[in-house]
Amino acid sequence: MADHLKQRLIEAGLILDAHDLGDFTRGHVSVRDPSDPSIFFMKPHSLGFEEITMENIVVCNLEGEKIGGGGKRHSEVFIHSEIFKIRPDLNSVIHAHPKYAVALSSTRRPWRACSQPSASFDGVGYYEDTIDLIRSHETGRGVAEALGDYKAVLMRGHGVAVAGNSIEEAVVRTIMLENACEDQVILQSLGGDLVEFDKDDVERLCRTLDRQEQYIVNFDYLARKAKRGLAA
Repeated sequence: MADHLKQRLIEAGLILDAHDLGDFTRGHVSVRDPSDPSIFFMKPHSLGFEEITMENIVVCNLEGEKIGGGGKRHSEVFIHSEIFKIRPDLNSVIHAHPKYAVALSSTRRPWRACSQPSASFDGVGYYEDTIDLIRSHETGRGVAEALGDYKAVLMRGHGVAVAGNSIEEAVVRTIMLENACEDQVILQSLGGDLVEFDKDDVERLCRTLDRQEQYIVNFDYLARKAKRGLAA
């Protein structure tokens, strides 16, 4: 199981890199070990998403301490450890700096259900305490608390933290979040009223999209596509 999860972590990195979510080496992704939920596997520091290997994956505990693996631990590990602490239902966390999500987070405009990608989110959290790196238990806990019961939090002027029940869900959600933010930013730039979908309509679509089998199908497709890009 551990090797399977590490392979999924490698594939997650390829997908996130293919969608230009790395911001040099600053993005990171983690997945909890189901055989021991007190530890998680994580992308190493100083490398890009596409450079994750079986050998350099970092193993951390819920205090954010490195307890294994060949790579260097990310200084922002506390985004992951603190979310895992307070949300035992979540098994994967991604931190990235998507362009449109950062832009929307800086406007203080509320999240709006105005396009299909937004229907997968029952709202989002907002973290506004600092624009600095999340390098302490305290700031990590702040991000986790801002996430609350949601699965995504916009970190004002900084980036996003997206979580999922699985690594497949977290990856696909991160891409859908950026798509939703891009749609909202473009629509708001046109001026006039921004029309939201009916709440019942959104909930019906969410039930269709927000299913683990859908996340796995789309993750597998994106992994195949990313690998083809590497081979080209």
